[in-house]
Amino acid sequence: MRNEGSIWRSLSIPGVVWLFLFVVVPAYAVVAVAMGQIDSLLQPVPQWNPIDWNVGFVKEAFTSVVPGGTYWPATRNTIVFVAVTVFLCFAIGYPVAYYVARKAGRWKGLLLLLIFLPFWVSYLMRMLAWIGLLLPDGLVNRSLIHLGVISQPVGWLDGRPTSVILALIYGYVPYLILPLYAVLDRIDRSVLEAGRDLGASPIRTFFHVTLPLSRNGILAASVLITLPMFGDYYTNDVISGSPHTSMIGNQINLYFQGGTQKTVGACLVIVLSVFLALLMSYYLWATVRASAATKESLL
Repeated sequence: MRNEGSIWRSLSIPGVVWLFLFVVVPAYAVVAVAMGQIDSLLQPVPQWNPIDWNVGFVKEAFTSVVPGGTYWPATRNTIVFVAVTVFLCFAIGYPVAYYVARKAGRWKGLLLLLIFLPFWVSYLMRMLAWIGLLLPDGLVNRSLIHLGVISQPVGWLDGRPTSVILALIYGYVPYLILPLYAVLDRIDRSVLEAGRDLGASPIRTFFHVTLPLSRNGILAASVLITLPMFGDYYTNDVISGSPHTSMIGNQINLYFQGGTQKTVGACLVIVLSVFLALLMSYYLWATVRASAATKESLL
């Protein structure tokens, strides 16, 4: 047993080294830039020694993302866009995952293949395809005009929050469907049949049996799309590019790629990381609590 444990520890060394070099070290570099100084040309002077860290820039960044702060519009847009997108992703994705897991029958394999298809095309290409669809003479406007919904083309690419949200839904909904499908597919059918035998209607069985049993999948799917969405900047740049729809990820990208104040960008990364860490902590707490409740019910 000792030899087996040593073998597995040895096999884990490359992964640990990889994480240290490409996750821990870059993260520490961002912190060093955020806690450092700036020179006369506004270029960052990283401070690698924690004893000499300057927390002033980070404090200013935290105060700038609250209502009334400099970056509050971007923070507000991020929260609103993510919240609306997650809600609509569940409105679209949960019924799809439920149907594929419980009702698809012999079509399940084909439907799963169709769900996997978006992963065969890069996110970059899928977002670029939206430009062609949303152009004034694109398929969306031509279809809506043909159906009589609108009388003239709509400027979907003119900085509309609706376009950004639709693109986010399109980009992230496949990542939500798969974990939901995995959880729903593992629910024992005998549990559902027991609910029906006790006189529960299909709707009552869904809300009192299926939905509670899929809670872990809902939490996992929420985290899977929420965390990257908070840092997403490319979708907004491609579909809108307007300051009116700017998200916190766009501000970070602006300072790192096009601006001179990289220290500000590093500070915003820390603010976003703290917020996401709180969300992740809640997810872990809720998961542990749900697992404990499941074990108690089984006992």
